[in-house]
Amino acid sequence: MALVNPVVFQIVGFQNSGKTTFTLKLIERLKNDQLQTVTIKHHGHGGKPDASMSKDTGKHLTSGALASIVEGGGRILLQAEEIVCNLDDQVELMKFFKPDVIIIEGYKQEHYPKLLIIRETSDIRLLEKVNNVLGVISWNEEIKEQVNEKWAGPSFLISDQRAMQWTIQYVQEQVQLPKKSV
Repeated sequence: MALVNPVVFQIVGFQNSGKTTFTLKLIERLKNDQLQTVTIKHHGHGGKPDASMSKDTGKHLTSGALASIVEGGGRILLQAEEIVCNLDDQVELMKFFKPDVIIIEGYKQEHYPKLLIIRETSDIRLLEKVNNVLGVISWNEEIKEQVNEKWAGPSFLISDQRAMQWTIQYVQEQVQLPKKSV
């Protein structure tokens, strides 16, 4: 049976723009639609993301292991240290789980199709700096009007449920469901 490439879709914007809130709702909706989803989140706050070093996996890493996996009760946790892994490599790693969809939160400068969330007027500059934007969410009507002056694609207010509907529809249209043999 041939593997099907998952849909890769990004949610981008500056810190506190609502990326995580939107991503969590998107994951929930995709699950309700029976689409298997994995996520990649950029830790854009400088330094390493928090990882418990008190448990055995942390001890393994501290002792020099390159990576450590712990499994139990149907859960697998992977920790790795001193790994420089670009986004494309992370996408390849997540394909192991055979998802229908890979949602990436962050990584503004990457090439995947994306939804841009703009909270502040000053964030509108992202329209010129971020590539492959398919839709924009604005935090208020004034920002939305400014976005619409610079950009002709789908544009929504943060409170507009059509933003989620549009995103779900886009992702569903991109999912390549395996063809059943006759």
